[in-house]
Amino acid sequence: MDVYISVDMEGIAGIATMDQIVRGGHAYPRSQELMTAEANAAIAGAFDAGADTVVVNDSHGTMDNFLQDELDERARLVTGSPKAQCMAHGLDGRHGVALFVGYHAPGGCPGVLAHSFSSWFTWMRLNDRLVSEAEVNALLAAEHGVPVGLVTGDDQICALAERVFPGVVTAPVKTAEGHTATDSLHPRRAQALIREAAAAAVKNAPELRPVPIPDRLDLTVGFQLPAAAEAAADVPGAERVDEHTVTCPVPDLRQLMGLIGIWYGVAALAARTRLPLIDR
Repeated sequence: MDVYISVDMEGIAGIATMDQIVRGGHAYPRSQELMTAEANAAIAGAFDAGADTVVVNDSHGTMDNFLQDELDERARLVTGSPKAQCMAHGLDGRHGVALFVGYHAPGGCPGVLAHSFSSWFTWMRLNDRLVSEAEVNALLAAEHGVPVGLVTGDDQICALAERVFPGVVTAPVKTAEGHTATDSLHPRRAQALIREAAAAAVKNAPELRPVPIPDRLDLTVGFQLPAAAEAAADVPGAERVDEHTVTCPVPDLRQLMGLIGIWYGVAALAARTRLPLIDR
């Protein structure tokens, strides 16, 4: 079986603060080590369960966080950005299961460093329901007929995964004590838990089914800054609901990811300038 692993950083054991997850932060280099170690645990678990190949996608921020020479050499690495499928890039129909490591709760919900694709989005809804990055990536996997077998992170994202991904294995490596506070397992214990959970997920993969893809895809985002919402509403088909909220229907998952990427860029630019983005 070919196994796909997407690895984020916010859900890694011991990580709770912005200083730990942003390049240039004092604690960021140590977070790279922790992220790489949890990826290695998932890779080892997949091979323990008989995986033929493993592809790992660096899914955090600039998507070039791994210490590559410390990554298990049996795995191939997808790194860098932008990537068309973002956190699910490199996933295709040859994969038997997708494993999500280091994930976090969606914006607008409790959880360590909870957000949905951008910290400049207050929340994200798909078809009027708050949605996590894990759920969007699961839809991209489903388009290729691939189920989600594992989610690791804090207790909040693991509980969500158990509700929305039937049969999923979870590995809660920490408990959310606030947006930037956590009660965490020791890294070595977290890595042992992830290795065991990844093996169980790969063994269970033939019993899993992909999540259903909705008939419609209406994306709605709450922007922290009105300037971002103003510019985002200029996307063809988009409608500004209020000062901070924009909604837009999309015909398929490829265009959903494209719209998320465009709005991500708009929100980041608005945050840098704190000025209207378009002359009227």
